[in-house]
Amino acid sequence: MKGRNWLRDQIAGGRCVRAIWLDLGIPAIAEAAVWAGWDCVVLDNEHGPAGLETTMNVLRAVEAAGGHCIVRAPWNDQVYLKRLQEIGAKSIMVPMICDGAQAKAAADACRYPPHGTRGYAAPVGRATQYGMNTGYLETHNEETFLIAQIEHKDAIPNIADIAAVDGIDMLFLGPNDLAGTVGLLEQLDKPEAEALAAETEQRILETDKLMGTVTRPAYSHAELKGRGHMLVVGEVDILLIMETFRNANKAMAEAFGDEIAEAGDTKTY
Repeated sequence: MKGRNWLRDQIAGGRCVRAIWLDLGIPAIAEAAVWAGWDCVVLDNEHGPAGLETTMNVLRAVEAAGGHCIVRAPWNDQVYLKRLQEIGAKSIMVPMICDGAQAKAAADACRYPPHGTRGYAAPVGRATQYGMNTGYLETHNEETFLIAQIEHKDAIPNIADIAAVDGIDMLFLGPNDLAGTVGLLEQLDKPEAEALAAETEQRILETDKLMGTVTRPAYSHAELKGRGHMLVVGEVDILLIMETFRNANKAMAEAFGDEIAEAGDTKTY
């Protein structure tokens, strides 16, 4: 856990990092994802069920397997961001950042005074190996990688202000929520939705901050990399599992000559 942030170093070396979403918050699945080759995972505390204790166990599992975990916070909450850092989260994603003031609040929450507002309890937290890492105060800023999500139309005119905040490392485009703010949720194939995403990309590229995103219909993973994204988050654990469940059920049902239930049908046994 000591030393510079792995994600920062990978990107500084010119790599576009690929990652998988972990919505389930299950340490064993997180560990398995790393063993399967995903050296970077995103644990979703915004939409997934994982709380702080589970998040800490996911961090342990990922790190023990040799991977790196980005944690998406539920919200731009100073208390939650502080607690994520205390349990050892080095890379943190904050949803729905719409202006420079919100970006500064997130950055301040992740840094000690005089640079921020983070409360001090370093010797008792996992982040310092429970006090064994006595150099934490000198290195914690470079060990932290803070990602601001741009996912609202109101954020677009403020991208330069958001990027100007010291402590924000990356602006991360969320195309579906962004489209939703103009009435196009789950309609990313519409030209208007793509135009909004493309405008967001262009404005981020005009700043000196890194850019990341999730997959969207208009582009392949490689094309998103070519558009300047340095972090692309693709697959989702539960969706991969559900696809495997459906395919296995279909194969066995066909072998038995059984009727296959329509998607969404459930039975109680």
